[in-house]
Amino acid sequence: MNKIIVPVDFSIYSEYALEAAAILARKNDAEILALHMLEMSDSILTASNDGPKPKIVFFLKLAQQRFEEFLTRDYLEGVKITPIVKHSKVFSEVSVVAEEHQADLIVMGSHGVSGFTEVFVGSNTEKVVRHSDLPVLVIKQKPTNLSFENVVFASDFSEKSVDVYQRALKTLGEGANIHLLYVNVPGENFKSTTEMEQNVANFLMKAEGNMNNLNKVHYVSDYSIQKGIMNFSNLFGADLIVMPTHGRKGLAHFFEGSISEDMANRANLPVLTLKI
Repeated sequence: MNKIIVPVDFSIYSEYALEAAAILARKNDAEILALHMLEMSDSILTASNDGPKPKIVFFLKLAQQRFEEFLTRDYLEGVKITPIVKHSKVFSEVSVVAEEHQADLIVMGSHGVSGFTEVFVGSNTEKVVRHSDLPVLVIKQKPTNLSFENVVFASDFSEKSVDVYQRALKTLGEGANIHLLYVNVPGENFKSTTEMEQNVANFLMKAEGNMNNLNKVHYVSDYSIQKGIMNFSNLFGADLIVMPTHGRKGLAHFFEGSISEDMANRANLPVLTLKI
């Protein structure tokens, strides 16, 4: 892990993300790219004149000044950090910046949303999770050591999830203790014990070439996958939930939803999503 992007809006939640990124940067000798999205009206951006645009220059300088103040936290001492200021919406620009700088991980702070607010407004974190090809780590609270000693990898253990699991192992490093979770729910996706065990056995053979971690597989039943993951993770004492995401967009996302996005929004634990 060489470069970590942290979108910053100067809120307490983006400070949680920045502090988490600092912990990870120290462990991996990585650089932090602190990204602030300065939203400007189209009239300002498209104004035509022969010289520089005074309003754009003013807002950029103001943002850079706030950056300098925001990035003087004690926990950033000794960490290489590069401030980046852009003037567009967060969810559409983060992936572009990540590609430009060849970043490895996005760390975001989020307070989560629910109910009608979520339907009509959504959250920038949810949108980044949906659009990003990079792993996205969502932080909800002030981080401690981010040791990831008890990690829950929730999956349907399909063949598509094998690559995600392998990338999760690479992202988290050797110190992570990963437990695999399958949530069995009522309805057409319900599986018998034999079916679940066969799926997991096939998954482990493809992902690791053996079944040495079979004792780290857990099966739970609940009324929804989200409830099953959250209930198990809280009882298990997990410090991170890892999930694949399909990154659905448009009407498919609206009607089918995304379990990973929902977990990133609602779970009180850190959530790491990786796109299938």
